[in-house]
Amino acid sequence: MKMLLASVAMAATLAVPAFADGHVSADTVLATVNGEEITLGHLIAMRQMLPAEYQQLPDEVLFDGMLEQLVQQQVLADAAEAEEVTRQMQLGLENERRAFLAAMYMDDVAMAELSQEELQAEYEAVYGSAEPVVEFNAAHILLETEEEAQAMIDQLTEGADFAELAAEHSIGPSGPNGGALGWFTAGMMVPEFEEAVFALEPGEVSAPVQTQFGWHIVLLNETRDQAAPTLEEVGAELEEGLRRARVDARLEALTAEADIDRPELDIPAELIRNLDLIAE
Repeated sequence: MKMLLASVAMAATLAVPAFADGHVSADTVLATVNGEEITLGHLIAMRQMLPAEYQQLPDEVLFDGMLEQLVQQQVLADAAEAEEVTRQMQLGLENERRAFLAAMYMDDVAMAELSQEELQAEYEAVYGSAEPVVEFNAAHILLETEEEAQAMIDQLTEGADFAELAAEHSIGPSGPNGGALGWFTAGMMVPEFEEAVFALEPGEVSAPVQTQFGWHIVLLNETRDQAAPTLEEVGAELEEGLRRARVDARLEALTAEADIDRPELDIPAELIRNLDLIAE
């Protein structure tokens, strides 16, 4: 499919066949191969299953590419059936049919209409009672030794400017910016650094803090509560979750209702590699 459609896309654009009487339906025959009809409906169904990158191709390109693909598939399928439909082929067809029907059913369940009320209710459930997330704005001076860090604290105590010291002495990438780290939340910094930040009040400077990167002097500038995202910002994410939950719920219900029998068999798992068992 990929090679065929790619080659068709590179070719000159061809016009979609016109019909003199203007009457076109899903049953309109576009080609007949060894007595088997390929219709417009087959192309419509095929397009729905194409990967997204191919669905972006011009309709004219897709029309010719898919029709040629179906003609070739029918020729090959006829040749295979003329020789013999093996046990492996039959099992593969059963798996393909099962997977296709399951996928189409799940898509119908997932894509059923989702009301604004459902989306609003999900937003309230997820974000309505959530505790606000605290954000921290801090700066630091990173040094190689504890002695250097303590000497820097002594200079700060004597009135030195934190940003100027960071720009002059910090070995971290934030040094040229006065050690500014911007806003961050819990989990974004290494544990030792976060522990020091959480223990500070705005405007306070920490004692030397050791991490895997060296010795830090931390200045907590300020804190704030992170505002909850708006429904518009997270609507797509919530909708995806709701649709996925629909599928899970329907699958669980159908599985509970189904007559499923799994006999107690001790079958070696490595037999799934044994093609000789289906080479009849």
